[in-house]
Amino acid sequence: MRKILLSLFLLGFGFGSANADDAAQFDKIKERMTKELGQTPTSIASSPIKGLYEVVIGPEVYYMTQDARYIFRGDLLDMQSKANLTDAKRDGARLAALDAIGEKNMIVFAPKETKHTITVFTDIDCGYCRKLHSEMAEYNNLGIKVRYMAYPRAGIPSESYNKAVSVWCADDRKKAMTAAKVSGSITAKTCDNPVAKEFELGQALGVNGTPALVLENGKIYPGYAPAKQLSELLDKIKSGKS
Repeated sequence: MRKILLSLFLLGFGFGSANADDAAQFDKIKERMTKELGQTPTSIASSPIKGLYEVVIGPEVYYMTQDARYIFRGDLLDMQSKANLTDAKRDGARLAALDAIGEKNMIVFAPKETKHTITVFTDIDCGYCRKLHSEMAEYNNLGIKVRYMAYPRAGIPSESYNKAVSVWCADDRKKAMTAAKVSGSITAKTCDNPVAKEFELGQALGVNGTPALVLENGKIYPGYAPAKQLSELLDKIKSGKS
């Protein structure tokens, strides 16, 4: 499943500038990853550790040894600066994966004037998802655009999955989303839809509950946040204070 997902959200090769030795090493890593894992890297770069390369595949960050034999996934920490060197790259990869999806594959509740944008992985039957949706006017009044992506927690297939598909296939998706959040029921419909892909992407991004809010810096805020609190947090992020 993950292999299929990652192939759907590759964003083009971002191998950047490199000297001849690095370029040859990048080619070696790309060839090895593609051959052994069936996954073509989105980007490859030298890491701060000599002989260790940073490999990004869709929304995930890996590290590979110079001989392209060993690979691991985890956080690289700088004990001197106390910085997590993987975080920023992972956050950027999340945003790139969402950009690849595009708003055309989301259900968007936008204010008249957008100040901030969040992407919310949501489940029709999730209590706090319903609470968030019931306050949509407050989010929009504060200039927060809410972009919904489906994350049926019960998995696929499930009743929650069927509801998400029915919302997507409704003539008026926003109206259907609101009705489903209020009543928990919706007229069953089917059509071509992105629900399964969005669920798989959520798993790859690290979503393990709903609502899960992907903020403008690419970090995941787990759970419901009142509109005013969220607006203040987004303001801090935008100003570089968080």
